[in-house]
Amino acid sequence: MITDASPCRREFLVRTALVTAAVATAFTPGTGRTAEPSARRFKLALSPGSIGVRASQTEAIQLAHRFGFEAVEPYGDQWARLSPAELTDLIADLKAKGLVWAAAGLSVEFRRDEAAFADGLKRLPDLAVALEKAEVTRVGTWLTPGHGTLTYVQNFRQHARRLREVARVLADHGLSLGLEYVGTFTSRARQRFPFVHNLAETRELIAEIGTGNVGVVLDSWHWWQAGDTEADLLTLGAKDIISADLNDAPAGVAKDQQQDGRRELPAATGVIEVAGFLNALDRLGYAGPVRAEPFNRALNDLDNDPACAATIEALKKAAALMSRTS
Repeated sequence: MITDASPCRREFLVRTALVTAAVATAFTPGTGRTAEPSARRFKLALSPGSIGVRASQTEAIQLAHRFGFEAVEPYGDQWARLSPAELTDLIADLKAKGLVWAAAGLSVEFRRDEAAFADGLKRLPDLAVALEKAEVTRVGTWLTPGHGTLTYVQNFRQHARRLREVARVLADHGLSLGLEYVGTFTSRARQRFPFVHNLAETRELIAEIGTGNVGVVLDSWHWWQAGDTEADLLTLGAKDIISADLNDAPAGVAKDQQQDGRRELPAATGVIEVAGFLNALDRLGYAGPVRAEPFNRALNDLDNDPACAATIEALKKAAALMSRTS
């Protein structure tokens, strides 16, 4: 017998709530599309892998259009298998649906040994050419907040050298590189030597790279975990922000005990002050992508359609919390 305390029952109720809320409010009646966006400039973006959705690039574009997203993640690594005509058709379909590209992922493995980095760097120009042809302008990656053997200074120098090489290749093709700091307490505690884990340190690394086309990927979860504030965000310019992720945190868990892979959809619990985060982006005039990255098991277990519906509704709910007073 399933009781109210049963994990199975709790998971069922979570899934049901996600789907019910999404289906009830995700669309403008009679149109099959979300309501028109407000005066905000940033774009609500679909990042399929972040919400457990498995889709090809064409399917991702279709899902983004059907559920009212305004941007979609580009799969640059898949485009090598497309003919020039197929890539042209893909871009035309994106534009016909009124969508723009969000940020692509960085394929170069710069966190491991020199051989892995050199291999990825060698293949980067071909990928950068494909992204440029598709009119992608943003690439993002994350920084591991510690290392088992490298001290902070050693790791800083290695990151600056490697990412400078990456950024130079991307710059040749009109691409900007975004770096996401990881502020989670429990993630930092796993490594012997701490590394970059807040906005100030990330900006120091960007300055050291010095190529002029590197900025930040902001994540409301890591912003909150790092103790960064709305005022910290307002020290940036819009051009400094390459992409943004939006999440909430589980209620009833101490901040220093939160696990990076157990998050909630934006504005689900109110633990993270997403209104202040988005207000700062809005005041800066940020016009890039904002995507949900909840790493939520119940959401990931849903089929593609209800997962997309729940996600766009959560993003719209979060955007509606902005004060719009500035």
